[in-house]
Amino acid sequence: MLSVKRAIILSAIVLVIFFFTSSQRSQELRSHIRGGPRPNVDDDAVLTDHSSKHPEDHPNKLVTQINPPHLGKPAPRPSNINGQPVRDQLAYQFPYDVSNKFPAFIWQTWKYTVANPRFSDGYRPLEASWTHHHPDFIHEVITDQVALHLIKHLYGSVPRVLEAFTSLPSPILKADFFRYLILLARGGIYSDIDTAALKPATKWIPSNFRMASIGLVVGIEADPTGKNWAENYSRRLQFCQWTIQSKPGHPVLREVVARITEKTLDMKRRGKLRKDQSGVIEFTGPAIWTDTIFDYLNDENYFTVQKENPVDFRNFTGMKNPKKIGDVVVLPVTSFSPGVGQFGAGEDDDPQAFVKHMFEGTWKPEEERHIGEPDNMRIYREDQEKKQKERLKKMGIHQV
Repeated sequence: MLSVKRAIILSAIVLVIFFFTSSQRSQELRSHIRGGPRPNVDDDAVLTDHSSKHPEDHPNKLVTQINPPHLGKPAPRPSNINGQPVRDQLAYQFPYDVSNKFPAFIWQTWKYTVANPRFSDGYRPLEASWTHHHPDFIHEVITDQVALHLIKHLYGSVPRVLEAFTSLPSPILKADFFRYLILLARGGIYSDIDTAALKPATKWIPSNFRMASIGLVVGIEADPTGKNWAENYSRRLQFCQWTIQSKPGHPVLREVVARITEKTLDMKRRGKLRKDQSGVIEFTGPAIWTDTIFDYLNDENYFTVQKENPVDFRNFTGMKNPKKIGDVVVLPVTSFSPGVGQFGAGEDDDPQAFVKHMFEGTWKPEEERHIGEPDNMRIYREDQEKKQKERLKKMGIHQV
């Protein structure tokens, strides 16, 4: 029979062993400081197109070879995490595991909560459409003040990111930055308040794509093919950022957060931060988002890429069905931009139409949103708004 002294000693030994093994396992679950578990999937050897069981038969393939990279050993916590580069801090704080499920969150931002009487009646049916199609999701409409507290809570251990967020001079810049920040930290779906869900997110990804091999879902915003495309667009093909789905810690989100942080703090040091919103597209909008996605798809830290044949707009231009490279699924323009009347987009009732964007420009004053709009575009927009109201009414969602 054990004496009291021996029992105490034995208990202490057991506790030490338990603590040590738990700590070891905790470290194993941490992301590699260069990005954590990489896209480690067995069906991503080449560009995958949902329209064909044989990707090599697709005309837009361009034979860009994408191989899943080797997993690295997890790095231990740096002795001084605050002294590390911002990318390393983000990788440690928000590890990425592609095998996890997509979190059941829907994030939106607006000046007021839905419960506030000042919440626009025009946005109520749009906001309600997301709950209608995702009844089991946590759906949050975040106000500016709540967003600030939330970012302070999530990024308090990454002070440079927090400083960058609070330093941005305009609401639109903060709103753009917030979507990347919340998805990096928590994952789920972000969608602008002037969007309507047409189908549940469970329908966005083709059934032949393994969910455990996907970490980011994006849609094409613009695919201009004319010679003068640069007059109206900053990139030959742009990915939209009004609707994004991701798992926490995705390397694309980490990189775009790091880039915006570095640029913001650099401009702040040089006294160049202004409330002028003319550079939104390049600073925080679809331009930097598009560049970051393409850079990731060509990053040798994650993929084996043929340098003479990089992934670029040609891999996606004119596509009609979802494509998958590594852990990224790209949806055609119809998916998040149905009814735009260009880029070959289908209408709202197209099987590939998932989210309707009303293009309200919510960051602009109400009276400025449609200034200079041609008559034909006004007629088209009003017709689409009428159809949208009718569709929402059929769904049992009525304007207040």
